[in-house]
Amino acid sequence: MEFIIILIKSAIIGALVGVGAGAGAARMFHAPTVQGMGAFRTLGELNACAGDATSHFSFGLGFFFNAWASSVGAGAFTQDVDHRIIPNWAAAALLRKGNKPEETLHNPKKMAIAGGIIGIIGIIVVVFLNSTASAIPESLQAIAVKVLVPAANLLINPVMPVIFWLAALDAGKRSGIWGTIFGGLAHIIMGNAVPGVVLGILIGKGVDDGGWTKITKTLLTAVILLFALSAFFRGFDINLIKSFHLDVPNWLINIHEMIGQEVK
Repeated sequence: MEFIIILIKSAIIGALVGVGAGAGAARMFHAPTVQGMGAFRTLGELNACAGDATSHFSFGLGFFFNAWASSVGAGAFTQDVDHRIIPNWAAAALLRKGNKPEETLHNPKKMAIAGGIIGIIGIIVVVFLNSTASAIPESLQAIAVKVLVPAANLLINPVMPVIFWLAALDAGKRSGIWGTIFGGLAHIIMGNAVPGVVLGILIGKGVDDGGWTKITKTLLTAVILLFALSAFFRGFDINLIKSFHLDVPNWLINIHEMIGQEVK
């Protein structure tokens, strides 16, 4: 009886989350005219898949295993369920017949209610994650985590960064160059190249479409500032100096200590 209750609640929650996440992701393509719902990476990752159904499905699949491992081992969903899995699988379902992204992925109504696609995907994902998590004994959950987490980590890094880097190279010369530069920096600073590659694709495609306009220059400046601040707050500058076997300047140590960072 308890298992049936879990299935029913999961189906209801999955349908609501699926419709909301699908429509919200589609509305992000129309900002700032309308209010979207989703993280910046959701928009960037949807764009990076370039309207290819296989790319959307494989991207969502990579994070599905991670979410599954978290659900089974920790009993909680990761944010990947509504930010990455559902939007990308919904896009894959809508684009499977070669439809244009502008007519499907960018359409909130179609993304939310076209044949109940999003709702069904949300139901399937949530029901599967919750039902398997509740059905697996605690002794087996520990084993599942030891198997699934390493597999999911391999998909997220290095498999997914390589896929996005290849997508950047395929998107054009500028996207390939900027994707390689920022992808490499993101891997060194953040430990994962995907955010940098996605930002590189956005900059490259922006320059290809409109040239070096005020918008593209502002975007490039913002990205450089983002990487600089990220490197600073992660202590990357300290580690970089130490890697050359040089003494860290006292003024730099003092700045880090002023913001509450401990410099070893």
